[in-house]
Amino acid sequence: MDLPGSGWFRQWFQVSALYVGTVIGAGFASGQEIMQFFIIFGEKGLWGVTMATLLFGVLGFLLMAFTTAVRCSSYVELLPLLMGHRLARLVDWLSLAMLPGGLVVMLAGSGALFHEQFGLPTEAGTLLAGLITSLVILGGLEGVLLSNMILVPVKVCIIALVCLLAVIHHGGWPEITQAGQPLTGTDRHWLWSSVLYVSYNMVVPLTVLSSLGRSVEQRPGALGGFTGGIALGTTAVLVTLAGLIFYPQITRYQVPLLCIAGCLGEGWRHGLGMLIWLAILTTTIADAHGFASRLAPGGGMPYRLVGLGTILISLPLARMDFTRLVQLLYPLFGYAGLVIMAGLLITPFRLKLILRDWK
Repeated sequence: MDLPGSGWFRQWFQVSALYVGTVIGAGFASGQEIMQFFIIFGEKGLWGVTMATLLFGVLGFLLMAFTTAVRCSSYVELLPLLMGHRLARLVDWLSLAMLPGGLVVMLAGSGALFHEQFGLPTEAGTLLAGLITSLVILGGLEGVLLSNMILVPVKVCIIALVCLLAVIHHGGWPEITQAGQPLTGTDRHWLWSSVLYVSYNMVVPLTVLSSLGRSVEQRPGALGGFTGGIALGTTAVLVTLAGLIFYPQITRYQVPLLCIAGCLGEGWRHGLGMLIWLAILTTTIADAHGFASRLAPGGGMPYRLVGLGTILISLPLARMDFTRLVQLLYPLFGYAGLVIMAGLLITPFRLKLILRDWK
């Protein structure tokens, strides 16, 4: 199925926005992920986030080049080609558990944010995220792509603006050679931290982007994967640079970006709360779409019914403790992501297949 009105530029932008939207969730938008994986390493953390930028770009390119080459509509068609049938079956089962699990986590996170940041009932945040996600799923693949085309540029611009204004207010770039020392108990290497961060963030993009194999052409799709990855990394670099200005006091914040925005005035606090909620929303949509496209790769009414049914089942489960859900489910993303990343990195050895339609 080709997307309506999907010219070269539109396809490129849709892929880039969808890639960015699946990765910039609450952890990224709050600054917590960037602090734990990069800022705590100081100057070497900056090397790590640069490495992550390159990996995001290369993996995004390879994923979309391979997806469009084999014209798949679901990750279940792609995985055996990347890693063989046995590992593909394992990753598929992990994904089938993690995608609805991630959906529950995001719905719970929306409720927690509404309660802690805005003083509203937890149920209000959970139900609103569930309602908007349901409306997007009813719109099919076009609805998912359109929502990301609108929301992702807003998220990226706000994060970049906050970080740049904080740097300007500080008087320039931080003295990174002296900034940041690993926290107590942080014994991993900065390079390994970079690899872990990318692998943990590749599970949902694989499940979502692999549904586009029959909808976009290879060249704009592959370039969209590359530029989306570079945009992700560049945003992470800005957060890292700004975070190094406020190290080590930034480590005392559950939402480090609030520390960064503190010098800009109280109004930015509420703006960041809305930003984090938008990040939760786009990840919620990605999880629901990834699961629905796996069980109903043909789209249409079966896709909508699976998506809506999954959201309805997830709503009561979202009453569980948000922190506990994250601790339970997110390590699984990291393990599955390492296997996926390894599979993607060996795809250049199949260049004849990947680039057969490249013009």
